[in-house]
Formats: sequence, structure tokens, C-alpha cells
Amino acid sequence: MPTIIRKLTPLIVESRREVLSAITWRVRANVWHPPTDVYETENSLVVKMEIAGMRDEDLEVAVQGSLLTISGSRSDSLERKAYHQMEIPFGRFSVEIELPVRVNTEHASAEYKDGFLTVQFPKEK
Repeated sequence: MPTIIRKLTPLIVESRREVLSAITWRVRANVWHPPTDVYETENSLVVKMEIAGMRDEDLEVAVQGSLLTISGSRSDSLERKAYHQMEIPFGRFSVEIELPVRVNTEHASAEYKDGFLTVQFPKEK
């Protein structure tokens, strides 16, 4: 029969875990990551992100080398409310995507329509 060894966790270690968990929860409460698709067509690379409830001026799209960064902020209303269920994230977000193929960034296009941001890059030949 195997021996089961139980180690008692000192109270101080458990307290640190609780504090770390609480801090981590608070920090992550305002950070969110919109669902994002990255796919190729015959002639282009497409990045499509679901970010409903935003305006064009709330979004920033930047390319540096082969790294695409999409960031922005979705505001919550200032009305006081007590949530019974909260699943719609708000606040700042920033997503970095390594572009998996060589693309022409000079001829890229971006469109925000119906809650989706679509960034399209023509592939280099």
C-alpha cells in the first residue's frame, strides 16, 4: 500500500495565496481579450476581431515589422447599477498578433462594421 504524505501548508503561505489571488482578480477585471480570427485567403491575410459597442475613434491599429497590435477601450455607462450577471467586458484591451505570412503593410485596409473590426493585408508575392 502506498504511503500518503500530507504536508500542512503554513498559514502565512496560504494567506499569500489569498492575497495574490485577490490582486490578480482585480487586475484582470478590467483587462479583456476580444475573440479574434486570423486566416488566409488566396491573396490576403485577414484578422477579424469581435468588438461590438465601440466607435472608430476608440480603436488603434498599428503594425511594426511583423507584429500587429490592436488596442482600444470600450466604455461602460456611468449609470449606477447592481449586476445580477455580467458577461460583457469593458475597459482597455490590447491584442498583439504575429503575422504568420509575409504581407504588404503599405496596402493594408481596416474596416469596423457591425461590431467586427476586419484588417486585411495583401500577401507579398
